[in-house]
This record gives sequence, structure tokens and C-alpha cells, in this order.
Amino acid sequence: MSSADLYGELRPRAFAIAYQMLGSVSEAEDVVQEAFLRMHQTLGRNEQITSPRAYVATLVTRLSIDHFRSARARRERYVGEWLPEPVVTDASPADHAETADSLSLAFLVLLETLSPRQRAAFLLREVFDYPYVEVAAILGTDVDSTRHLVAKARLRLQERRPRYHATRRQRDELARRFVAATEQGDLPALEALLAQDVVLHGDGGGKVPALASPINGRQRVARHLATAMSVVAPHGGVRMRIAEVNGRPGALIFDSRDRLFGVVGLDIADGAIQAIHSIVNPDKLRHLDSVSDLGARIRAGRRQHS
Repeated sequence: MSSADLYGELRPRAFAIAYQMLGSVSEAEDVVQEAFLRMHQTLGRNEQITSPRAYVATLVTRLSIDHFRSARARRERYVGEWLPEPVVTDASPADHAETADSLSLAFLVLLETLSPRQRAAFLLREVFDYPYVEVAAILGTDVDSTRHLVAKARLRLQERRPRYHATRRQRDELARRFVAATEQGDLPALEALLAQDVVLHGDGGGKVPALASPINGRQRVARHLATAMSVVAPHGGVRMRIAEVNGRPGALIFDSRDRLFGVVGLDIADGAIQAIHSIVNPDKLRHLDSVSDLGARIRAGRRQHS
């Protein structure tokens, strides 16, 4: 099999591992590129690779661990709340709930509480279904130590892991109503869609006005969303398009020039929206579309009136 064929076959799994390890599309792309470059160099020296699948998984995991350690230090200095770079996923009915759970923004944030090796062991075993012996080989350790890493990660995640399950029809209908109510700034309609203890998370990275910390509660979240739309409207307005974001219902937000301004992910259960993740940091959106300067214009307008 040629290098190009190997790349086409192995890249989807390699990217999935790197992305769920790092929560960053750009960093995951760098890791995957480096892994395949190293494999190409190895093959170029006529060295045998018994299992390209295992070889690439090992390289991607070990490179991701290294990146994760340096990324964690940067995230500690991050302005405001850090959220993962979103991905727009396929809304195919064949998608499994487990896959959507592992890809969700809420779960990727939760994975940040694990050590790099715990995160790698847990993802390889519990999400990607590698046998313990393969996970141990990838991490360069023994099976007993690997089992301990997975068990410790599982325990930590079970204590805090939210479960958001709803039928596709419920999810799609709530997402449609949320988008309509948000665009219209309809406060009563928004409140009717939100759980009593709903949480709103926002990531502007200090580059776009956003929440300094999460907001809790139906009335506070609804008021914030309605106010945010009223603030944006004088600067050209926005429109929202329903999309599946990280395996969950959500929306892409565009300015009047059809440039991407933000991405919203919704966690839905029990007939209500339980959590909202809003990402407007332009650096986290560039892989999806051309990015709006609406945030910069809003900041400039605020400075003029301050």
C-alpha cells in the first residue's frame, strides 16, 4: 500500500485521537502531520512497519501527550473560560450516542481534569476500544499500570460526567426553537426552553466580548442571550444556522456579510436545554469558515463610548 493510501485510510482515526486528546483542531492537525511525516521517513529508510495502524496510533498518542502538557500551561494563562475548538459533525442517524458523548464540548472540557497519560489511556480504551495490551504498548507501560490509569480516569469522570440524552426529534425541535427565540431576542420563549439550572459557558479568549465565567440559572441565561443579541444588532446583526456541533445540536452564527462570528453547542435532556457552550474566539473558528470582525467592531464601539 502506498503512503497516500495509508494516509487516506489511517488519517480519520489519527485525527480523532489527537483532537480528543487536545481539544484543538489546529494542534491535532499538527500532530497528525508530524506523525505521518515520521512514518514516511521510516518507510523511506526501508524500515519495516509491521502494523501501520498501531504505529500511527502510537506516534499520535505520544505526540499528543507532549502537546497536551505544553497546552495545559498556556490554558492556565487563558483569558476567561477555555473551551475546545468546535467541529461541525455529520448528523447521520447512524451516529452512536457513545461517540457523540465522547466528542461533546462538555466532555472534552471534563477531560482537561485528567493527566495526559490518564486521558490517553481512557480515550484509547473506552472511546476507541483498543485492547489493554495495545494501549499498554502505545503508552510504553505494562497492562496492570494501564488498567490502573483507565480505572482512575473512569472514576474521576464518573463523579462529574453529565449525561445528556434526548431523541433526535427532541434535539432538532429544541435547537430550532432556540435559534428562533435567540434571533428574535424573545425572552419568554428562551426561558421556556431552558432547564431551571441551565449553565451558559462562553469563550472569547480576550479577543471578543464574552463571559468571564459561566452563568447559571434560567432567567439569568435567557437575559444574557437576549442582551447579547441587542448588543450585536447595531453592528450589523447576525443570523444563526442550525448545525450539529461536536455530536450535539447547535448553531453557527454569521454576521451580515456571511462571515462566521460564533459557534453554539447545546446539551439537551429531559425536554430542556441543560447547558450552552458559546465559542466566539476567532482563533478557534478559522478552520470552519472565514471569520467575522464583528467582535472587534463591538469592542471598538465600546471604547468610543467609555
